[in-house]
Amino acid sequence: MDTEEFLLPRSRLANERLHTLIPGGAHTYAKGDDQYPADLAPVISHGRGAHVWDVDGNRYLEYGSGLRSVSLGHAHPRVIEAVRRQLDRGSNFVRPSIVEVEAAELFLATVPTAEMVKFAKNGSDATTAAVRLARAVTGRPRVAICGDHPFFSVDDWFIGTTPMPAGIPAAATELTVAFPYGDLAATEELLTRYRGEVACLILEPATHTEPPPGYLAGLRELADRHGCVLIFDEMITGLRWSEAGAQGLYGVVPDLSTFGKALGNGFAVAALAGRRALMERGGLRHSHDRVFLLSTTHGAETHSLAAAMAVLTTYVEEGITAQLHAIGERLAAGVRSAAASTGVGDHLVLRGRASNLVFATLDEHRQPSQQYRTLFLRQLIAGGVLAPSFVVSSALSDADIDHTVDTVAQACAVYRKALDAADPTPWVGGQPVKPVFRRFA
Repeated sequence: MDTEEFLLPRSRLANERLHTLIPGGAHTYAKGDDQYPADLAPVISHGRGAHVWDVDGNRYLEYGSGLRSVSLGHAHPRVIEAVRRQLDRGSNFVRPSIVEVEAAELFLATVPTAEMVKFAKNGSDATTAAVRLARAVTGRPRVAICGDHPFFSVDDWFIGTTPMPAGIPAAATELTVAFPYGDLAATEELLTRYRGEVACLILEPATHTEPPPGYLAGLRELADRHGCVLIFDEMITGLRWSEAGAQGLYGVVPDLSTFGKALGNGFAVAALAGRRALMERGGLRHSHDRVFLLSTTHGAETHSLAAAMAVLTTYVEEGITAQLHAIGERLAAGVRSAAASTGVGDHLVLRGRASNLVFATLDEHRQPSQQYRTLFLRQLIAGGVLAPSFVVSSALSDADIDHTVDTVAQACAVYRKALDAADPTPWVGGQPVKPVFRRFA
């Protein structure tokens, strides 16, 4: 494939308009054109199923859709029909809609390890509410985050710990401490060092590696022994690991958990769920100080809750989680075979659960390389595959996977040439893609 002949003139103009009007040129940093090869950042017109079309008329197979939120494929019929029905009935009222209790009942039936749930529009509001609730019920100031996990919230308690802390008071960041994933001894040492100060442990229960045997149960025991709240951030693992999330798969029950992403198949809905004794502190039926848990104007828009109910029903009735695993396994086998057969199996490395595959691009010294990532992405895009990750949706067909693997094989052949030259520059085509979290633009 010749990436030099693959031009996106309308996308390029649209990107200029985006940067003129919107800081960063996107409403989510991970969607910015700095995450894509120079002049090969398509601006999307529309999508259906596993495909999207850019404003230049090019069609792509899309992976990681909506930052992992669109797991059923774009414009999924059951979801869209549920949303359409609700739109004709109104979307926001001065009192709760009956849809709110129906959505809560269905969510709690699907995630039976939780006893109460409150919906929101985004994951950050849910995780921050969980942290606030943990601080309130324990009377403790510190938050312990898993330092190996990339993102928890847009709010100060987390962003202050990243390479982009501008505008966040040091006093806020000092109250956040970190523990390593999979290391119970280090976590206990942290809890001992800050004895009586840590309100909660918050982590993704699993990411690119499975939790070590006994690890999550060990965290549960540590949290109980040290009197802190255990929070599972299930924004990604929710539905993709099992319909009941990672807590349902691994059989370890957190005090609080947060869901989002796949829950709305692209519609804005997230959830904070957990034990009644904690969640009720954000309610009216207790004698303690009230906690401002979650209260937003658009938190329970009826059409988003209708979307969530359609998603949950589709997952359970159609066995979507199992489908995602099967599709991911087929893709992983094909990609690994293509990489091995072209001699780059040690350089293009797949990681993660089959339903949540990501890839690493390593240089000739087997070190992570943004240049090689850029080279790889350029070849994929020119081959009609838009893949910042290989996170699958259930809309992908066998033919889609075959096309992806063929495109990966061609990209790997170029990858091999760059490795042999010990210099990917001729194939990078300009500025390499950049990490999302960095200090300077």
